[in-house]
Amino acid sequence: MSPNAAVVEHIPSHHTIRARIGLKAKPPIDDEHELAQHQEYLWSRIRLVLREPFAEFWGTFIMVMFGNGSVAQVLLSTGITSAPGGNAFGQYQSISWGWGIGVMLGVYVAGDSGAYLNPAITFASCLYRGLPWRRFPIYFLAQLLGGFCGAGVVYANYISAINNYEGNGIRTVPPAKKATAGIFCTYPASFLPRANMFFSEFVASTLLMFVIFAMKDDSNLGAGKLFPLGLFFLIFGLGACFGFETGYALNLARDFGPRLMSYCVGYGHEVWSAGGYYFWIPMVVPFLGCAFGGLLYDVFIYTGESPVNTPWIGTKRVVQGDVMRRPKSAADNKV
Repeated sequence: MSPNAAVVEHIPSHHTIRARIGLKAKPPIDDEHELAQHQEYLWSRIRLVLREPFAEFWGTFIMVMFGNGSVAQVLLSTGITSAPGGNAFGQYQSISWGWGIGVMLGVYVAGDSGAYLNPAITFASCLYRGLPWRRFPIYFLAQLLGGFCGAGVVYANYISAINNYEGNGIRTVPPAKKATAGIFCTYPASFLPRANMFFSEFVASTLLMFVIFAMKDDSNLGAGKLFPLGLFFLIFGLGACFGFETGYALNLARDFGPRLMSYCVGYGHEVWSAGGYYFWIPMVVPFLGCAFGGLLYDVFIYTGESPVNTPWIGTKRVVQGDVMRRPKSAADNKV
């Protein structure tokens, strides 16, 4: 047997599978855990292969459960005079708290994968921070499924309260007077023209990515291990300051996944047609806003490795058709 064959035989099979689906060959765990005897069991091998997608799924799942759960509690308890304070279990700021806490806890759950929890943030990280593009599809799918399933659990938990609020079996979409579809995904204010819908999501998504890059920039002040807490304040602030008009979706996985779930449980075609077919805006605009926010940060503040910090401020790579390629060392160091 040749020496090369001997080397191949010693490459763990899960390393090969992980590389084929776009992940780093070695999973992000301690060496002693990877070599432990229990890793020979079937589920342990599956977990080694899909650890990061599982993390993105559950991180997004947790985020949506807290976020949608906060909206459900505030809306469905409206008018309950037995609540502390005499009117409902929460106010609008309770929703900002819920989403902020959900994002923070989701990041703790998904830390080993990078805790992107948002396809638009994943996209911007591929574009500017060397996250390999081959990871984008599997992360995207995991995040989308996490949002769908998280919203499904919230619906199952609150189904009796929804029946009590709307009427047994009745499911309506804004601007209906007692609509509950807004528990799960965003709908625009009825007075908003299409341009304002677009601009509201674009501004909030731009702020989201700009500040995330700032908090992750160790050459700046950076957030370090306080990054999850910093994200809590960022999401809380976006909800408190920019949540009124469109609901600050910011995230395809947190909006389209739960929207699809609400369609499946009986909210009907209106989940797509409401607001003049608004549904595509929180699917598309966060990608544009996050890309723009990342561009602004890298052009004016960031001094590390970025496409912006290349000849012609990155445009040379675009002209040469090289925009999708990133140096391997950047991916290894950043991810």
